Amino acid sequence: MSDEGKSLSDDLNEMLGDAKESAKKAADKVSEKASELADEAKEFAGEAKEKAAEFSKEAKASAQEFADDAKEVFSDGKNVAVIAHLTLIGWIIALVMNSSNKTEFGSFYIRQYLGFLLLGLLTIIPFLGFVVALLLLVAWIMSLISALGGKMQPSWLLGKQFQEWFKSI
Repeated sequence: MSDEGKSLSDDLNEMLGDAKESAKKAADKVSEKASELADEAKEFAGEAKEKAAEFSKEAKASAQEFADDAKEVFSDGKNVAVIAHLTLIGWIIALVMNSSNKTEFGSFYIRQYLGFLLLGLLTIIPFLGFVVALLLLVAWIMSLISALGGKMQPSWLLGKQFQEWFKSI
């Protein structure tokens, strides 16, 4: 081989060696960076796991608190009594609520309002209906005030009879 060919071959070998060395350094840097990123990812995953566990604990505590509050609301007959005074649909809702957790207070006002509803059927009679409607309005307001006050006070308008007639409710 000629000197020039040998020199080119040596230069090429040297360049190839430099390229291999540079590739190895680059691979080492990439490997090192990948290792750092993997460590950071593991650390991040650990933090995320801790935060998720903390969030889960808080969510369970909040759900339990909500369940306790709901249980307290439904166990209180006062809520059922007030809901019973709100139209026929309210009375039906109160009846369903009271059937799952009967309270004497809720049952008392469910019976009162059922009596009011049945007396309300008399309002279709021309003159008598107007008088009955006014009496029912006054009795309803007084009954609602008693329910809000937490007192089981029968209505002056057949209240005691309503309790006897509808005692199965």
